[in-house]
Formats: sequence, structure tokens, C-alpha cells
Amino acid sequence: MKVETAQLPPFEDSDDKIFVTPNAVIMLDGASAFMPVPVPAATYAEHLGRHIAHTLTTAPEADLVEALAEAIKAIADQLDLTPGRSPSSTVTIARERDEHLDLLILGDNVVVLPDQSITDDRIDRLDLEPARRYRERLTTGCGFDNEHRRLVRELQRQQAEHRNQPGGYWIAEANPNAARQALTLTRRICKTPWAVLATDGAYNTLNHLRLAPLPIGARTISPPLDELLTQCQRWESEHDPEARKLPRAKRHDDKSLTRIQIE
Repeated sequence: MKVETAQLPPFEDSDDKIFVTPNAVIMLDGASAFMPVPVPAATYAEHLGRHIAHTLTTAPEADLVEALAEAIKAIADQLDLTPGRSPSSTVTIARERDEHLDLLILGDNVVVLPDQSITDDRIDRLDLEPARRYRERLTTGCGFDNEHRRLVRELQRQQAEHRNQPGGYWIAEANPNAARQALTLTRRICKTPWAVLATDGAYNTLNHLRLAPLPIGARTISPPLDELLTQCQRWESEHDPEARKLPRAKRHDDKSLTRIQIE
């Protein structure tokens, strides 16, 4: 597989993390914490991603769900984390295996394939009042004021009540059972010669601007991924600094993209 990645800000300064093994890509998006957590989201995501990458390097055909469950348990033990009071992260894995592409998605990263886009939207389906309220306020020009910050904190408090619970949403945190709630899919490579992975900070703005990070030869020649992310960041700063056109929790979310071509 041929893999191209881009991040803004760069890996060391981002809550997003990307790891690449000889036959897999692991993308994580550590959840920005507006409430106190024992370790930064970036630290959690990096430890979790490195553990998964090590597993898939030493055991390339390992069961993805079990690899993720074991990694969640190991990192929770290593960082002394407890469910409900810990940082969390999305996890997306794309792996080439025996003429197939295996996918695992936990959380709201997006996977774009030649004929469909896949995301885990269970957190959005909660449709919590603070989320509706902060987006409504942004569209009227209230900006990122104190009330906006209060609503985002309240949103995270309410989301935590539904985290890794039946009828709620599932995310990598300190409960390894969350891995068993991940979305999984296996497709034949002949039907899936390429895939694009994106964190929501990248995808939401790309989608709003109708920019498509497609592989060369898919339908058109797409710009380099780092140029696409720079375009998104510039648009947010220059054309939508108060998030009236594209309501979002903060002016700039971390952005990550990976483009995979399977040869």
C-alpha cells in the first residue's frame, strides 16, 4: 500500500495522531477536553496509537477489535485511567490483508471509499441541547464568547454521561469493551483500490468547501494533502473566523488526512 499523510498542526503539537505500519494505517483524534482529565488527550492518543501499531507490526493479521481492546486496557493500566474520568480518542484502522481491506471505525473520523463514506455518528445522534444551542448562537454572530465556552463544557459533561453506555456512543477511553462496539467492514481490494481517512476537523471543512482529497487516478488529480489542510485553515481564519458559516466548537480543530492507494 502507498500511504500519504498530512497533519495541521504537526504530529508533536496535535491531538490527532497517525501511525503507519507495513500494511496498516491507524488514525486517532484525541478529544479536546474543556473539563479536567488526568493526562492530555494527545498523550493518551499517542500511547494508544503506538500500542496498536506495535501489535499490527508484530502480528499483521491480528483481529482488529481484539487489538484495540487490548490496547485500551494496556494504556488505561499504564496511565492509571478510570472509566468516566479519562481522556478519550477516536480510532480508525485501515489494513491491507489477503486481497482485502479491513476497516475499523470507533468515533467520528471519516473513511471515504470509491463508492461510499463511512463514519461512526453515534455521538451526533445524541442530539444534545448544548450542541444545538452553541451552533444556533454561532450562526447569529455570537462568536466564541464566555457563553459559548460554558455551553461546550456543559456539552462535554452531558456527553460523558452517555459515553460507552448502551444507547449512547462508544469511544476509546478506559473501558476495553468499547472496542467491541466499533464499526467494522471488510472489502475486496479489487473493489476498493483507494481510501481516504480524515479526522472530523479536516473532513468537516473539506466537505463544506467541497474539496475532495481523492487519490491520483480516482477521478482527478487532487492537490497534496498538506495544501488542502492549509486551504481549510486559511478559510476558517479569513472567511469564517466566528464560525457563522460552519458552526464548530472552536475556530480551528486539529486536522489530519491520510490517502491510501493499494497497489
